[in-house]
Amino acid sequence: MVTRNDGGARTGLTRDGVLRAALALADRDGLSGLTIRTLAQELRSKPMSLYYYVATKDQILDGIVDLVFAEVYLPVIGNPWRPEMLRRARSMREVLARHRWAVGLLESRAAPGPATLRHHDATLGTLRSDGFPLRATAHAYALLDSYLYGFALQEAALPLAGVDSVAEVAAPIMDLFADGTYPWMVEIASGVVMQPGYDFADEFEHGLELVLDAITPH
Repeated sequence: MVTRNDGGARTGLTRDGVLRAALALADRDGLSGLTIRTLAQELRSKPMSLYYYVATKDQILDGIVDLVFAEVYLPVIGNPWRPEMLRRARSMREVLARHRWAVGLLESRAAPGPATLRHHDATLGTLRSDGFPLRATAHAYALLDSYLYGFALQEAALPLAGVDSVAEVAAPIMDLFADGTYPWMVEIASGVVMQPGYDFADEFEHGLELVLDAITPH
């Protein structure tokens, strides 16, 4: 039998449990499939039972964004900045690959949670503690996240399903180049993209090293 505690909460539910169910639902069905009603169905509950834990969809989004940030490597303040930023970047990319809906939301929340704030603070603290002046810290953080989020967004949007799908996807596009109108696209496609073993994902590490090389603490 379903009972309620003195605060009106439905026993058997917790805020963490509700948010983790919402995270799983967003991963499976995307943000468009995440509503109070679908979440209640997922939890075999009623929408009204969830309002005790998350009163609005914005609160759900705040909560699941915070869960995503909690999965990302937390830089260690006091360690050398470059290996910490490298590890953070790789971790962020892996996390965003698991939660593809999140890339456009990570910096959008007006009520960020504790994991989000810890992550930002540790990243800034790592740069500052290794000699970055305040303004250079702001520049470095903006550049790093622009690259990370931009690459994750592009990677998620590509109509590819691994290395083996490149030729299949590229073949009809190559047909559009047959009249010679786009010679530079033909060159990059035939000389790079269509070559055996090419994987767009490999571009991440190359670009990341370039970004890190461009960052200096002054």
